[in-house]
Amino acid sequence: MVNSFEEIPARDRVIVALDCGIEEAFDLADQLQGKATWMKVGMTLFYANGPAIVYALKERGFKVFLDLKFHDIPHQVEGAAFAAAGSGADMLTMHTVGGVDMMAAAQKGAERAAAEYGHDVPATLGITVLTSMNDAALAETGVSRAMADQVVVLAEQAKRAGISGVVASPQEAARLRDILGPDAYIVTPGVRPAGSAKGDQSRVATPAEAFANGASHIVVGRPITQADDPAAAFEAIAAEL
Repeated sequence: MVNSFEEIPARDRVIVALDCGIEEAFDLADQLQGKATWMKVGMTLFYANGPAIVYALKERGFKVFLDLKFHDIPHQVEGAAFAAAGSGADMLTMHTVGGVDMMAAAQKGAERAAAEYGHDVPATLGITVLTSMNDAALAETGVSRAMADQVVVLAEQAKRAGISGVVASPQEAARLRDILGPDAYIVTPGVRPAGSAKGDQSRVATPAEAFANGASHIVVGRPITQADDPAAAFEAIAAEL
């Protein structure tokens, strides 16, 4: 299926994961300013610094993927999405296992914040199965479905909830593109340039493979952020694409 995101240059769909402290995050942002379009702020950085880190990255001209993985009752998640979208974040995440009503509440909160603060509505993404998990780890949680089938079931619930798309591994992206359609966000962590260490990721692919499989955006962390020259590492990935 055609992926409508292919109209956007691939380098502008690479999200750099700032899973670090604030000083290192600002140093990386400064090195990547004018090169990378997106920065991911996860729990480590946000819980230590709050919305100020989002404001600071936005002031530097980046789009911000705020990856807090909401998972609570719908009322709480609506409030969390409202607060997160109010910071100006461009992407938000929630766990799909919270259910259709919870995801719909997140969408409602994000839309309400956009209207109140005059921002664009952020992309709302449902986490399917974490890319650190393999079949054995999934089975230990009590899920009897195969990994790929579980990802599909959860993605279909995200679609029913009316959110923008999902987060899944690159290995599931092609199947999800067929199910979710050309306009859905399919954001894939677990992306590693050829020869890079897998770290704690289980279901991985190279950047080019992830985009070929139908990803709208890819998330790359340590291969860029822990490189001797992060800007050069980013450019090497961009050149591959």
